[in-house]
Amino acid sequence: MIHGLLWFPLLLVFVLLASLGWLERRRQNLYRIWAEGSELAKLDGCGAAKVKGGFISWSSFEAGSFQEKDKFEIKSLELIELMALSSGEAPLTNESQGQCRLRLIGCGEELDVPFSDADRAREWMNQLMRKARCDL
Repeated sequence: MIHGLLWFPLLLVFVLLASLGWLERRRQNLYRIWAEGSELAKLDGCGAAKVKGGFISWSSFEAGSFQEKDKFEIKSLELIELMALSSGEAPLTNESQGQCRLRLIGCGEELDVPFSDADRAREWMNQLMRKARCDL
Protein backbone atom coordinates (compact mmCIF):
# COMPACT_ATOMS: atom_id res chain seq x y z
CA MET A 1 0.00 0.00 0.00
CA ILE A 2 2.80 2.42 0.91
CA HIS A 3 4.68 1.59 -2.31
CA GLY A 4 1.58 2.44 -4.33
CA LEU A 5 1.26 5.79 -2.57
CA LEU A 6 4.91 6.56 -3.31
CA TRP A 7 4.49 5.85 -7.04
CA PHE A 8 1.23 7.79 -7.40
CA PRO A 9 2.90 11.27 -7.55
CA LEU A 10 5.28 9.98 -10.22
CA LEU A 11 2.31 8.74 -12.24
CA LEU A 12 0.69 12.17 -11.98
CA VAL A 13 3.91 13.88 -13.10
CA PHE A 14 4.16 11.51 -16.06
CA VAL A 15 0.56 12.23 -17.13
CA LEU A 16 1.17 15.98 -16.78
CA LEU A 17 4.38 15.88 -18.85
CA ALA A 18 2.74 13.72 -21.52
CA SER A 19 -0.18 16.14 -21.85
CA LEU A 20 2.15 19.16 -22.03
CA GLY A 21 4.15 17.41 -24.74
CA TRP A 22 0.97 16.70 -26.70
CA LEU A 23 -0.06 20.38 -26.46
CA GLU A 24 3.37 21.53 -27.69
CA ARG A 25 3.25 19.09 -30.61
CA ARG A 26 -0.22 20.38 -31.53
CA ARG A 27 1.04 23.98 -31.37
CA GLN A 28 3.97 23.14 -33.67
CA ASN A 29 1.72 21.36 -36.17
CA LEU A 30 -0.65 24.36 -36.26
CA TYR A 31 2.39 26.61 -36.75
CA ARG A 32 3.56 24.56 -39.75
CA ILE A 33 0.15 24.98 -41.37
CA TRP A 34 0.03 28.70 -40.50
CA ALA A 35 3.54 29.40 -41.85
CA GLU A 36 3.24 27.32 -45.01
CA GLY A 37 4.57 29.16 -48.06
CA SER A 38 6.31 31.88 -46.02
CA GLU A 39 9.65 33.30 -47.04
CA LEU A 40 10.73 33.67 -43.41
CA ALA A 41 9.01 32.37 -40.28
CA LYS A 42 9.66 31.95 -36.56
CA LEU A 43 7.97 30.34 -33.57
CA ASP A 44 9.14 30.87 -30.02
CA GLY A 45 7.76 31.51 -26.56
CA CYS A 46 6.78 35.08 -27.45
CA GLY A 47 4.70 34.18 -30.50
CA ALA A 48 4.97 33.50 -34.20
CA ALA A 49 5.89 35.74 -37.12
CA LYS A 50 6.06 35.22 -40.86
CA VAL A 51 6.98 37.11 -44.00
CA LYS A 52 4.66 36.29 -46.87
CA GLY A 53 3.53 38.25 -49.90
CA GLY A 54 5.40 41.43 -48.97
CA PHE A 55 3.92 41.60 -45.46
CA ILE A 56 5.19 40.62 -42.04
CA SER A 57 2.51 39.19 -39.75
CA TRP A 58 2.80 38.59 -36.03
CA SER A 59 0.52 36.19 -34.14
CA SER A 60 0.20 34.69 -30.70
CA PHE A 61 -1.01 31.23 -29.79
CA GLU A 62 -4.29 31.52 -27.89
CA ALA A 63 -7.10 29.05 -27.29
CA GLY A 64 -5.70 26.40 -29.62
CA SER A 65 -5.07 28.60 -32.66
CA PHE A 66 -2.87 31.42 -33.90
CA GLN A 67 -4.52 34.82 -33.44
CA GLU A 68 -3.08 37.48 -35.76
CA LYS A 69 -2.01 40.51 -33.75
CA ASP A 70 -0.70 42.85 -36.43
CA LYS A 71 0.54 43.16 -40.00
CA PHE A 72 3.16 45.45 -41.59
CA GLU A 73 3.97 46.07 -45.26
CA ILE A 74 7.67 45.51 -45.93
CA LYS A 75 7.76 48.07 -48.76
CA SER A 76 7.02 50.84 -46.27
CA LEU A 77 9.82 49.72 -43.92
CA GLU A 78 12.18 52.61 -43.14
CA LEU A 79 13.89 51.58 -39.92
CA ILE A 80 14.23 48.54 -37.67
CA GLU A 81 15.30 48.94 -34.05
CA LEU A 82 16.21 46.19 -31.60
CA MET A 83 14.58 47.09 -28.29
CA ALA A 84 14.44 45.55 -24.82
CA LEU A 85 11.21 43.62 -24.33
CA SER A 86 10.09 45.00 -21.00
CA SER A 87 12.15 48.07 -20.16
CA GLY A 88 10.34 50.70 -22.20
CA GLU A 89 12.25 52.44 -24.96
CA ALA A 90 15.74 51.11 -24.20
CA PRO A 91 17.60 49.85 -27.30
CA LEU A 92 19.67 46.70 -26.98
CA THR A 93 23.42 46.68 -27.40
CA ASN A 94 25.18 44.20 -29.67
CA GLU A 95 26.22 42.06 -26.70
CA SER A 96 22.72 41.81 -25.18
CA GLN A 97 21.00 38.45 -25.02
CA GLY A 98 17.57 37.21 -24.01
CA GLN A 99 14.08 38.51 -24.73
CA CYS A 100 13.70 41.55 -26.95
CA ARG A 101 11.48 43.02 -29.66
CA LEU A 102 11.98 44.34 -33.15
CA ARG A 103 10.38 47.72 -33.71
CA LEU A 104 9.45 48.14 -37.37
CA ILE A 105 8.97 51.77 -38.40
CA GLY A 106 7.61 53.08 -41.70
CA CYS A 107 4.93 55.40 -43.15
CA GLY A 108 3.99 56.70 -39.71
CA GLU A 109 3.34 53.19 -38.38
CA GLU A 110 5.16 51.22 -35.71
CA LEU A 111 4.94 47.49 -35.02
CA ASP A 112 6.69 45.67 -32.19
CA VAL A 113 7.43 42.00 -32.85
CA PRO A 114 8.59 40.15 -29.70
CA PHE A 115 11.43 37.61 -29.76
CA SER A 116 12.67 35.32 -27.02
CA ASP A 117 16.23 35.31 -28.42
CA ALA A 118 18.21 38.45 -29.33
CA ASP A 119 20.47 36.62 -31.81
CA ARG A 120 17.47 35.41 -33.78
CA ALA A 121 16.02 38.93 -33.71
CA ARG A 122 19.27 40.33 -35.15
CA GLU A 123 19.18 37.71 -37.91
CA TRP A 124 15.57 38.68 -38.72
CA MET A 125 16.52 42.36 -38.69
CA ASN A 126 19.22 41.79 -41.31
CA GLN A 127 16.98 39.64 -43.51
CA LEU A 128 14.08 42.11 -43.34
CA MET A 129 16.33 45.03 -44.32
CA ARG A 130 17.67 43.00 -47.28
CA LYS A 131 14.10 42.17 -48.29
CA ALA A 132 13.00 45.82 -47.95
CA ARG A 133 15.91 46.95 -50.17
CA CYS A 134 15.03 44.33 -52.80
CA ASP A 135 11.39 45.44 -52.89
CA LEU A 136 12.27 49.10 -53.52
